[in-house]
Amino acid sequence: MVPADSGAPAPPRVVILGGGFGGLYAAKELAHAPVHVTLIDRRNHHVFQPLLYQVATAGLSEPDIAAPIRHVLRHQSNTTVLLADVIAIDPARRTVRLAEGEEIGYDSLIVATGATHAYFGHDEWEPLAPGLKTIEDALLMRSKMLLAFETAEREPDPERRGRELTFAIVGGGPTGVELAGAIREIAQRTMTGDFRNFDPARTRVVLIDAGPRLLAAYPPDLSQRTREMLEQRGVEVITDALVTAIDTNGVTAGGKRIEAGTIFWAAGVKPSPLGRALGAPLDRTGRVLVEPDLTVPGHPDIFVVGDLAAMKSKGEWVPGVAQGAIQSGKHAARMIVRRLHGKPTEPFRFKDLGIMATIGRKAAVAVVGRRHFWGFPAWFLWLSIHIVWLIGFRNRLVVLLDWLWAYLRYQSSARVILTEPPAPAAPAEPAKSAEPALRG
Repeated sequence: MVPADSGAPAPPRVVILGGGFGGLYAAKELAHAPVHVTLIDRRNHHVFQPLLYQVATAGLSEPDIAAPIRHVLRHQSNTTVLLADVIAIDPARRTVRLAEGEEIGYDSLIVATGATHAYFGHDEWEPLAPGLKTIEDALLMRSKMLLAFETAEREPDPERRGRELTFAIVGGGPTGVELAGAIREIAQRTMTGDFRNFDPARTRVVLIDAGPRLLAAYPPDLSQRTREMLEQRGVEVITDALVTAIDTNGVTAGGKRIEAGTIFWAAGVKPSPLGRALGAPLDRTGRVLVEPDLTVPGHPDIFVVGDLAAMKSKGEWVPGVAQGAIQSGKHAARMIVRRLHGKPTEPFRFKDLGIMATIGRKAAVAVVGRRHFWGFPAWFLWLSIHIVWLIGFRNRLVVLLDWLWAYLRYQSSARVILTEPPAPAAPAEPAKSAEPALRG
């Protein structure tokens, strides 16, 4: 940074909204640029979202997949990190407004605020069927999953116990597939011998999707392989079943009722509402339709990247995956530097590095170029790539050791409940001589 009393002109101000993949990699790309970067996020940490499901299913603890943003950018002397919530953008005045009322000006703005859960007009389902986008979401899911087993241990009625041990997962994309496989695996393998009043292996996991096949973005042969591997592990797969109702005791899908004590949502996402504040054209889901160089139409000083951007590369829509966010964030940063040097911006070119999803131990599917992988080769590929992309050496080492231990011993490292267990329901007409109910 240029000292305030040096007399030199202040460097151009680049403000980045969001510390996810797009925002973080944009900031890193600007490490040696002659600009002052301000990165703003409502959380102090970056989350490696592809492994959130591992935290949700007790495979990893939250620090294993998260890193403080300040620590990641600590060597960038031109960068300031602010913990704050941005509530408005004023493109005309080139400012962003924080929840506390403070305004921050910019010369270039990169909006990378991502997406959240979409319940397709049924927001009342969210408390009943939480989604998975943040560490908080993952911890809530983990607690709900583990509490289901604890409740089943205390439940004397077989029918009610069966409902408590039924997990319904709505959405057959990568998140839904990974959750279903992990929950079934932890019940069948990890918890063996932990309970006295029931067998965890009898846990029922139901994966529901409104479409005709799982992993709709994948080739049909891998969708079929995915279904086969899930069913071999005991997961019930229901396709062509639109969810029409969710309550505390289950879900209705495809006209059929499924009694389930725990419901997780993995069916869709909606872009951050900040996209609408830009006054830019949006697609039908609410993503900002950006120019080829990722700028907002009419505002060449504003870039939108990651899941919030509807962007094309070589005539095709860029998928909403981590590599798309990383590459678009880097591209936006490079275009800002090109402008500083008087050069024109260039269209974004997405390099498809492949897609993959894991089903469980030694089971995954992957597409790399024109090659399709499944089973152990895909799982090993998935394992290697996720270790490489984790932020920070400590995270890589800890995750590798946790996975090695889990592979050898079928053990989970993070089976800790962080919420208060529910008190047992009181009988309708308790006898006067009844002893107080004991909490499990």
